[in-house]
Amino acid sequence: MTKLSELIIQFPEVDSFASLEELVAHAAESGHLFLEFDVKPDYRDTPRNWEWKLETAFTRGLD
Repeated sequence: MTKLSELIIQFPEVDSFASLEELVAHAAESGHLFLEFDVKPDYRDTPRNWEWKLETAFTRGLD
């Protein structure tokens, strides 16, 4: 299981929610099976429905 906080810590160059979505999609395509939302992303562009958007990115992968 991958925790969202671990992804954020491992990739400090990610500085926006849009970049985080790409990172989450890439993690799914790299073989991660589960994603735990243990923290709320602290980016200026984090939307209210951030959990749904990250779950969608994780499920669908990169478009």
